[in-house]
Amino acid sequence: MPTVVQAAVLGVVQGLLEFLPVSSTAHLLIGARLLGFDDPGGVFTIMIQLGSILALMWLYRVKILSTVAGLATDRAARHFALMLIVAFLPAVVAGAFLAKYVQGVLYESMTVIAIAFVAGGVVMLLVERFRPAPVVFDAAQTPLGRALAIGASQTLALVPGVSRSGSTIVGGLLARLDRPAAAEFSFFLAMPTMAAAFAKEAFDVRHQLAPERGVEIAVGFVMAFVASLLIVRPFLALVRRIGFAPFAWYRIVAGAVLLLAVSRGWL
Repeated sequence: MPTVVQAAVLGVVQGLLEFLPVSSTAHLLIGARLLGFDDPGGVFTIMIQLGSILALMWLYRVKILSTVAGLATDRAARHFALMLIVAFLPAVVAGAFLAKYVQGVLYESMTVIAIAFVAGGVVMLLVERFRPAPVVFDAAQTPLGRALAIGASQTLALVPGVSRSGSTIVGGLLARLDRPAAAEFSFFLAMPTMAAAFAKEAFDVRHQLAPERGVEIAVGFVMAFVASLLIVRPFLALVRRIGFAPFAWYRIVAGAVLLLAVSRGWL
């Protein structure tokens, strides 16, 4: 399979799964290994994430612009901005201390990814079943204490297979947000978190940005952008109707299959 086609496939995987609670990073690692796609230093994976970030910012452009315009005069805009800052801080602290170990050790282990898939699915099912009654129905009005708790849960996503959106959604449900609000809070928090992670990782691999990889990166970026644009709204609509259980069961089945593949030496 031509590398450009591989890049397109991986771009679609990134875009479709980044905001679903199933771990896009784990799927990219597995997909690259299955396709035989060479990504030295993770440069391709890092760069195409920008496509998903920009897609989400485009979808929420009205909210972003109104928040920026209202910071000086609008109390709700100031609360929204402060809420995201508070929720973002735990990821900054955890990333500073743990990111190198996680990327250097855990990212190489398919067993870790498989266990994280299964464990995350089980936790999601339990939270769906026993979660406290929601008291927050608008993600933008989440109290700061609850926002900090959700931000703390996001740090678990450093482990490949846990899922950034999955950990924040579960954190949101436990913080008594209803399902759509928990999902939308996850989207809001993704913007500063993913943008900061992209900036840091892009700086770290700046010397490995070879011109000959430009076409692959461009194709992956465009496919990630388009796929993310297409998935966010349907995902919110699905969550409103049936909740997160289907994603939890998918994680459990996928984790079990991955454990089998590792034990048989297929991966």
